[in-house]
Amino acid sequence: MSYDNGWSAINLEMTDKVPRTEYSAAEHWKLVKEVTGIEIKESDDYETKRKAGSAFMKAWDFCMIWSVLVGSSYIPGKKTSMGHAVYAEGGTDFTDNIYCPFNEPEDVLNFDPYEEYGKINISKMTEEFNQSYKNNCMNNPDTVNMTGIYITCVSGLIEMFGWDELLMAAGIDSEKFGYVTDRYCKWIMQHFEALANCDAPVVMVHDDIVWTSGAFINPQWYRKFVFPNYKKLFAPLIESGKKILYTSDGNFTQFIDDIAQCGVNGFVLEPMTDMSYIAEKYGSTHVFVGNADTRILYSGTKDDIYNEVKRCMDIGKKCPGFFMAVGNHIPANTPVENCLFYNEVFEELRKR
Repeated sequence: MSYDNGWSAINLEMTDKVPRTEYSAAEHWKLVKEVTGIEIKESDDYETKRKAGSAFMKAWDFCMIWSVLVGSSYIPGKKTSMGHAVYAEGGTDFTDNIYCPFNEPEDVLNFDPYEEYGKINISKMTEEFNQSYKNNCMNNPDTVNMTGIYITCVSGLIEMFGWDELLMAAGIDSEKFGYVTDRYCKWIMQHFEALANCDAPVVMVHDDIVWTSGAFINPQWYRKFVFPNYKKLFAPLIESGKKILYTSDGNFTQFIDDIAQCGVNGFVLEPMTDMSYIAEKYGSTHVFVGNADTRILYSGTKDDIYNEVKRCMDIGKKCPGFFMAVGNHIPANTPVENCLFYNEVFEELRKR
């Protein structure tokens, strides 16, 4: 029933049980072993890990799996590497390879992404989206699957310029930096056209537009340069009839209404964003996914964990499009016993 529950929620039909998804939990190998009995080593091959992760997701009754295809690797020219801290088990994601091809703010303000990266083969890109979606469906046939774009707008700017040069350029001349944003969106639009042509009925649009504290540029800049571009980018998706789910890290509470007006069907959010506001204003018209705090799973007591799950359920349970999830991942350093208790409480409270 996982797929049925997920698809019903996507279509705003009330289910007997609240559906759920999670992020990174299926790569928390100690937790996977505890739940499935399958022991995984970090040195195991991809297919072995994938099968174990799929078994875990089935055991935890995932109803939807978050997925995107187009990320930094699809930027074919100049871009920045900011390195990566340890997150994955065994530190396999760590890199200290740091460089930026933009030496001055003027290099950023004069940059034309469309000129640098050029035209793409939209038919070929559509095939890649179709293969991504097909693979997800094959690997996890019992869930709602998707494909999507990670570097929608602001996340693309971050990938190209890195934080230092981005903030410097935006601070020196926010208007001119907005025109860079326009030029980037002209280029990424090609991927949105391909996404609109693909077979996936649900697509994920990711864009980290804020920090934990909220906007990092004047909010009016977003309303002049980001959200008008969203409307252009999302238009072919809307015309194709796809369900658009939108993800941003951080606290995008001040922009919830702006994003909704761009035509998305749902929000994926971390604990910093006000889920109560979404439930109150959009709970009967939009999907929303979240937003238990992973910090509570990491270091909280059982009472803390119970209260956090209850908080989410009290907000979302009355809304047909609500999916439960830990809003900022369940990484490999989260105590297994806390994860198991979290799932126990979820199972107890998910019945409507």
